[in-house]
Amino acid sequence: MAKTGTTTQGLRTAIERSGYYPALVAEAVEAAVGGEPIASYLVHQETTFDSNEVRRHVTVLVLTAHRFIVSHTDEQAADTSSATPYATTSTESVKLDRISSVVVSRVVANPESYTPGTLPREVVLTIGWGAVARIDLEPAACGDPNCEADHGYTGNSTADDLSLRVSEAGDGPDTVQQTLVFAQSLSEATAAAPSSTGR
Repeated sequence: MAKTGTTTQGLRTAIERSGYYPALVAEAVEAAVGGEPIASYLVHQETTFDSNEVRRHVTVLVLTAHRFIVSHTDEQAADTSSATPYATTSTESVKLDRISSVVVSRVVANPESYTPGTLPREVVLTIGWGAVARIDLEPAACGDPNCEADHGYTGNSTADDLSLRVSEAGDGPDTVQQTLVFAQSLSEATAAAPSSTGR
């Protein structure tokens, strides 16, 4: 389930509708937002199955004029560290000029007959700001199949701080649309944000 909008009350309502520890999630998000007006938000709840346990996770993304705020809340069953079930919630505040990439991947059915404006079947929103990077390395080679020289390694580094996947089948068409709306708002905001390096 995902909800998007532009007001503090709308954000609180969307969190409450998710039904996932709304008092806990709302308090954490509202503390991170502070008094800043909200430009856009997205609330996404995800349910996963781990062996014979059902786990829920909620992600709240908030855009203000100067910051991108991301909140994650997870529930955990009782374990050796806690005799009772518990939830963990975290928030991170990122200045817009630190966001290095906003990637929107769309999956469309029957691309040969695609009509502009048709919703994708699936959307993956990936946002990078340099907190987490993945490095993929592999041995380098030359074009000579008989060469036995060591050419070192080649690879790439990918910023992958947040990746959110929504699908029409699993989340509904409204969620796909709302994710695209939030992604566009964030992309426009990062393009307009002044660079902290003065470039």
